[in-house]
Amino acid sequence: MPTDAPRTLTLRELNRATLARQHLLARVRMPASEMVGHLAGMQAQHPMSSYFTLWTRIEDFDPEELVGLMTSRQVVRIALMRGTIHTVTADDCLAWRPIIAPVLERMTRGSHGKGYGSADLDELVRLGREYIEEEARTFAAVGAYLGERWPDAAPTALAQALRAHAPLVQVPPRGLWGRSGAVAHTTAEHWLGRPVASEPSVDAMVLRYLGAFGPASVKDVQVWSGLTRLKPVLDRLRPRLAVFRDEAGRELFDLPDAPRPDADTPAPVRFIADFDNLTLSHDDRSRALSKEWQQWGTANLNMLWGGVLADGFHRAAWRIERTKDTATLLVSSGPEPKDVLKPHRDAVEAEGRRLLAFAAADRDKHEIAYA
Repeated sequence: MPTDAPRTLTLRELNRATLARQHLLARVRMPASEMVGHLAGMQAQHPMSSYFTLWTRIEDFDPEELVGLMTSRQVVRIALMRGTIHTVTADDCLAWRPIIAPVLERMTRGSHGKGYGSADLDELVRLGREYIEEEARTFAAVGAYLGERWPDAAPTALAQALRAHAPLVQVPPRGLWGRSGAVAHTTAEHWLGRPVASEPSVDAMVLRYLGAFGPASVKDVQVWSGLTRLKPVLDRLRPRLAVFRDEAGRELFDLPDAPRPDADTPAPVRFIADFDNLTLSHDDRSRALSKEWQQWGTANLNMLWGGVLADGFHRAAWRIERTKDTATLLVSSGPEPKDVLKPHRDAVEAEGRRLLAFAAADRDKHEIAYA
């Protein structure tokens, strides 16, 4: 074998490398704004998910810190990678939204294009921008307003078209800890007082991904972002990157100085959020999530289960059920044997109590149950 052949990384080495990037080998003391940026955003369809994402990574995380970032407009909720809602820094919102725009436009045209009717997209965006910059509006209000101009179109399709063709952010109180509110939108430019990037850099975005999720293949980057045809980008960046292979022979790229711990590095029990990007940002998810768990998660998607990592891999699922006085952390073994967590039970109990203290401080009693 040539001496310069890429080194093969085992599954456990990939697991530990990704956990290290994700700050899941040890909690750190870091400002929440810095962590949001380091993670290259956090998927957040559920408005509270981002708080759990930060809690499991930051020592003594206070949810009011993220509340403050949202209300001061340093962090926003916006549809980005994969067309899903993400919590991202204001800078990343403005830099990445133009890059992701073709993904959003393609996805929306595929799912709602038949409902556009006779709408002219340029005029739709102009009218829609004016309407939501005057006051943050719900999609129902946007659809009804634009439907007056194009009565042959479906109001829902018109609202979705505006989101696809203009950078819409969800405004507080949506997404604030312990609070609720309608999903109202305005444009990122109006909310942040700055324009989106005129010359966005996909190269810089890919490097940020590798910093948070590497080592990774071209397909991994494409799955995370929703973009296609990224091989030329990785080839262009190749001189700046370290190159490896996985056990299946796939070529992997990484930042040269990024952490890649030994395969036997201890990995503590961690409770991760529902839709945590750790389990969604690779074409090959086996570095953290088995195919059985992927199938189980799809079947139980509406239940909003988070994940339980034990020895670095997804071994159980969790959610909190509340009554008037009690919060119960329900831990499910899903497709695994019922005793899968037995070697880690003490650590699961300790981390579970910590989770309940964070998420259910308003309940007098905290309990842990297994299913």
